[in-house]
Amino acid sequence: MANEIKVSLREVQGQGASRRLRRAGSVPGIVYGGGREPAMVQFNHNEIWLAQHNEWFYSSIITLNLDGTTQQVLLRDLQRHPFKQQILHLDFQRVNANEVLVASVPLTFINEEISPAGKSADVTVSHELKDVTIACLPGNLPQSIEVDLSELKAGDMVYLSDLKLPEGVEIPALKLGADHNTAVVTAK
Repeated sequence: MANEIKVSLREVQGQGASRRLRRAGSVPGIVYGGGREPAMVQFNHNEIWLAQHNEWFYSSIITLNLDGTTQQVLLRDLQRHPFKQQILHLDFQRVNANEVLVASVPLTFINEEISPAGKSADVTVSHELKDVTIACLPGNLPQSIEVDLSELKAGDMVYLSDLKLPEGVEIPALKLGADHNTAVVTAK
């Protein structure tokens, strides 16, 4: 899937200018990092609103198309209005293909319904985590990490160290010791 978003530079900045942009159907944002100066940009609100409903928007490399030139970026912050269906601001970090990046990736739980714990009426399967922080090169960044629960029995727990990670991907928390090997799924 080509995760490309069109963007244009914005000349004015400040609170009043950002309000005017939002009223005109745009979202102010910033693109920073990658050894270059930060760029003040604006996005089409409807395009961003539709994109933010997809998992890839939060956990994959996105291509920003700025007047024909492209930049590889990763979403770092998204600010929403407290009650309106409106995005207020976006922060993107430029990605260097040779630098390790740290990102949060969602967990996808599969085969829970066929596991012994999933079939039992008196067992509750709890998903303790919904995402995990990983470190990898941008080319190895997965959209999600699958957690196979087909062998889960009553009383079992799945820990971070039990996850099957794609090649080149690691969980930095596991380097901190056994105390950081958090439970991902419990069956009680």
